[in-house]
Order: sequence, then C-alpha cells, then structure tokens
Amino acid sequence: MFTVDRLADPAFFEENRLPAHSDHVSFADAMEMAEGVSSLRRSLNGIWSFHYARNLAARPQGFEQPDYDVSGWETIRVPAHWQMEGHGVPQYTNQTYPWDGHEVVHPGEVPQRDNPVGSYVKDFILPQGWDNAILSLQGVESAVAVYMNGQYVGYSEDSFTPSDFDLTPYLKEGTNRLALQVFRFSSGSWIEDQDFWRFSGIFREVMLYTKPAVHLDDLRVTAEPIHDYQDGKLHLDMKWNSGEAHKVAIELYDAETGDCLLAEEQQVEGLSSSFEAELKGVKLWSAEEPNLYRAVISVEDAEGHLLEVIPQNIGFREFRMDGTIMKLNGKRIVFKGTNRHEFDCYSGRAADPSEIEKDIIVMKQHNINALRCSHYPNSSYIYELCDRYGLYVIDETNLETHGSWMRNGKKDIIEDTLPNDHEEWQDIILDRAKSMFERDKNHAAILIWSCGNESCGGKDLYVMSEYFRHADPTRLVHYENIFWDRRYNGTSDMESQMYPTVASIKKFLAEHRDKPFICCEYTHAMGNSIGGMHKYTDLTDEEPLYQGGFIWDFVDQAIWHKDRCVLLEAQRCRDRLLACIRQWQIFKNYRARLARQDVRRIRGRFPDNLAVEHELQMQLIGSDIREQALVVDGDLLCRDIEVEVLVIELDFLHLRRQLAVCKQDAVTAEVAVVRAVAEVAAVRPATS
Repeated sequence: MFTVDRLADPAFFEENRLPAHSDHVSFADAMEMAEGVSSLRRSLNGIWSFHYARNLAARPQGFEQPDYDVSGWETIRVPAHWQMEGHGVPQYTNQTYPWDGHEVVHPGEVPQRDNPVGSYVKDFILPQGWDNAILSLQGVESAVAVYMNGQYVGYSEDSFTPSDFDLTPYLKEGTNRLALQVFRFSSGSWIEDQDFWRFSGIFREVMLYTKPAVHLDDLRVTAEPIHDYQDGKLHLDMKWNSGEAHKVAIELYDAETGDCLLAEEQQVEGLSSSFEAELKGVKLWSAEEPNLYRAVISVEDAEGHLLEVIPQNIGFREFRMDGTIMKLNGKRIVFKGTNRHEFDCYSGRAADPSEIEKDIIVMKQHNINALRCSHYPNSSYIYELCDRYGLYVIDETNLETHGSWMRNGKKDIIEDTLPNDHEEWQDIILDRAKSMFERDKNHAAILIWSCGNESCGGKDLYVMSEYFRHADPTRLVHYENIFWDRRYNGTSDMESQMYPTVASIKKFLAEHRDKPFICCEYTHAMGNSIGGMHKYTDLTDEEPLYQGGFIWDFVDQAIWHKDRCVLLEAQRCRDRLLACIRQWQIFKNYRARLARQDVRRIRGRFPDNLAVEHELQMQLIGSDIREQALVVDGDLLCRDIEVEVLVIELDFLHLRRQLAVCKQDAVTAEVAVVRAVAEVAAVRPATS
C-alpha cells in the first residue's frame, strides 16, 4: 500500500504495475486497422481537474474519493508539464540536483519543504461493450499513485516508460472517477539527474484499453538475414492473456508493394506460442534503404469469431561485432549521428507527433543517419519513424546520476555516489532497462541499448549491461561513463567518449585495439559553428576502429518567451535596428513566410541551434552591457542601442534556396551564432 513515506525508498519503485510489453496496437478488425483508429482504445487526453500543492504536507487529503468536490479546482491540459501551465516554474540544472542549495537531502530521502504534488481527477464512462479496462500512462514525471473510484490501484516511477494498471476490479456502472497523484521528487529523482529542464506532471498520452477474451499481451520479433544475406528468417514469440484455444493467422506483406509474401494459420493453446518462417530474397533494412515488411496477426476464438488484429512493421537486418568492427548486414558501419532531446519550445517534453516527424525529416535531409535518444527512452512514435525513414538508434535507459559523483567538473566518488555497487539501487535501474527493452524491442532501427548517461561506473551498471546481452543478443550495449571508472570495462561493447580531440582518439586507439571507438557526444553545437568537423569525418576513413559519432545536439532545449535585451537607453533606436535589418536582401520577401512552427526562441545561456550547415547567423556579442554590438555575419549593424529583440530561427531549408541567389556569403566559420532577427510584431506567435 502506498504512503508518502515510501517515496524515498529505492526498493519501492512500482506496485501493482503490469509487466512491460511491446508497443504493438490491437484493432477490432481490418477496417479499424486501415483507418488507424482502434475501438479497443480510448484516449483520456484533454482537460482534467487539477490541484497544485507546494509540498507533501499541503496535498489534498481524500481527493481520490468519488464524493470529493473538485468543482473549485483549476483545470489543466493533459498531456502537459504543470510548470508550462502556470504552476511552478521550469528549472534547468546540469550536474547539480534540483534540490541542491535548498534542502540537505541524501539518497534514501526526498525533499520535504519543496516537493510539489499535482493531484489530477478525471471522470469517465466506460465505453459500451467493455468488460475490462487497463490504464496506460505513457509518461509521468517523476512518480504517480493511481486511484480508481476511491480505491488504491498502484504506484510507479520511471518518467519515460509506460506504466499500465488493471482498473477492472474497481470499475462500476455509470461514471467512474480516476484520480492520480503525481510527485515531483521521489527515489527515482536520484537517478534522473539529466542535463535538462526539470519538469513535472503527465507529459505523454493517457489512455484506456480493453482486452478481448484472448489478447496478444506481448510480441517479440526476430528478423535476420540468412544464406549470405540473400534470404531472411522470421521468428515471432507471442504471449497471451488466456490459455483458451484460439486460432492465429499470420500474414506478411511487402510494405512498399503490398504483395502478400506469407499467409499461415496456427491453432494455439496455452499462454505462449511461436511462429517461424524463411523467406527467399528479402530486402534488407538499413538507413540508406529502410525496407520494411508488414506483418498482420489476426486472432480468432475457438468458434471463429475475430477478436483482434495486430499490425507490426518488420525490418530484416543483422547488427553485430565482427572482431573489433561493428557491422550492419556484413558491412562496416559509420555513425553520422546526432543527439536529440525530446523537446518543444512551447510544450517542453510534451512533444507534438508532427514536430517529432519534422525533426526526423530534417535529419534525413542533412545526411544524418543515426540518432542517440539522449538521455531517456523517447515517445514510442519516434522509433516507428526511424524504422520508416531509416535512422540508426541508440536507445538510452532513463538513468543519470551526474550530481552524485562529479563536482565542479571533477570526479568525486563518495558513499552517496549512485548507483555504483549499491545493491539497494540495482533493482530500480534494472527495472528501467527492462521497461525500455520490452517496449522497444521490435524496432529494426534500434541497434544499440545504452545503460544510461553520466552515472560513473560500478557493478550495478555492469549487471544492467549483462541483462541487455542476455535478453537481446541481436544488438550491442553502450555505456560511455566507464571512461571515468574502468573497474567494469566490459560494461560497454564499444569505447565511447565525449568531446575528445581527433589527436586523443588516435592516441587512444594506438594503445587500445580491442574495441571500436565512437563519440557519443562531440563537436558541441550549442551556439557553436561546429568547426573542424571534417577532421572527425576524415578519421572514419583513415581508422577502421573509429566508427563515427553523435553531434551535441540537434535542437537545444529552449523555452519560448519574449526577452528584453537592454543595450543602452533609447527605445527610439528600435527603428534604426529594423532599418539595418531591412537592408539585407535575404529578408526582402521572407517575413511573410514565417509561421509559428518555424520559430524557436532563446532563454538564458542556451541559444537555439541545429546540427546542420549554418545558413544565416546572428549574434549579440560583448560582455559589458553598455558596449554590446549587434553583428550579422561579421558586419556591425548598430551599437549602443536598447531594443526589444525577438530572436528567431528561420526555416533554414527555404533560407538555403534564398542564399543561392544572394551574393553575400552568409556562412561564418567559427563564431557562436543564432540565425536571424526580425520585427517583433511580424513574428510574435499567439499564446497557447
């Protein structure tokens, strides 16, 4: 039973949560599958009743009861971070924990004075025909207690993987009340110390789904090339919610042509079954040629009634270590990758699917072939996109403890360093690894499992790496931070470092030839021009063991707001600034094209960037506020001014075409930049 006293206990990270499973979607029939809308699911996204409390002591007591009056509460959108909805403020920290400097807290404790609690209430009526219902929370930060009609259902941590709960025993006729209590800080917060904005709340989809009498609970796909990469072998492992006799029909289609390549049926009894087939002349999956096949699994009961239909994309590919070289489909692979936080300047990590797809398209347009999901499992949708568009993925466990072992840039391993060799923290990190693996295991794009980021070393992380190897021999395991602690050097299958020089890579490989080398972060692009990148790309041709890297990073975590840049005192100088801007031919016809989705904003010390070529660049330079100047591509436009400046990033794809007819060279080589400025009135977006 959950009580707030258990929030701080690392051994209490879930209660009554259903086992993690694959991210397949069930439909009632083929027509629903074709339309992409399932009657077996119901979204609970939308407006919820919401109460915000600053700490545990101030949270509402008994709010989960059906007769508790929430009419006086505020409302909140779901999914959303409550800090982005006017409750509290976003907090950005890198190494330090968010409570450092506010309260003295040690592992096994959580802040008491400042630990906000969000209480959510949603009333709903069960869809007609449903006799059971599962609640699926796709992402809640950082811990959630679940109540149904006044009764406790369960508890879960891990902000970035789904948590499913069976609501069936607590349902009633008519209106049902779902109540969730979300805690900003829990034991899980100790291992979620990523370098990012610290948010809270329900930031991914909330949905109900129902299971027919026989339901595919979990699907495991293994699709590998055989016969010297000419043919393919398909193996399916299926777990069922019921041992009742049923029929399973399996069809396999070429996703491009629609041709049916396979159609077979099985009679199944028991809680598990498997299927295996060989296919001649399969087209292999790679980033360059992301060939996919589409399996359709139809389930009927013993009387022949259709119960559900499950589609599943399948890519045949082989990724393995050949000696000391990583190879895809028998050929050496080079990662031309980028890191990417799941982030939107208007909604934080509550990302819009269309924006996620836009990011993937931009990557492909700029010859990026790999993505590191830094530093947590992303929305399940991005892996579907990577399968389809063709991107190699490092899927990273939601684990970082940077503030427990590094201080002021120096390693400082102490008793409180996590997870290290602490047995009491092993289960919670293994649970996160398993939750990620089970959800994402069927995506061909994922080549590498990562044990997390910047959590030093130790036995616990090595045990996690061994879990991945045992659970999935078709992929490799990555972990960079053995660089700081070599006691368990076998934690990572490849040597991975951050921001090494080319000279240091050469020096390392001259002495260590037992593993391939990648840069999981390099050519730091946050406001920089990523100059000298060619030295790294040249090295991939010169040194077989160096197999590429991942730029930091794709788009920075920047929250939109209007920023006042006071350079001197005269508001009248605004017109002077805009007159200078108008002189640029590149802006002549461009302002009208600016749309809300093309705008990025800056806040604090992080200007927006994309890890692509720099088309048009602008920067405010100088340390003395009275001496700053506005410079665009090296040309001094104005000095000693005061003006409200809205710094934006233009749609650089259109801008490139504009530059083709512009005689000016808009590329600067080594200067930290933001791409353009324009009038505040012309581009200020409507508030959400």
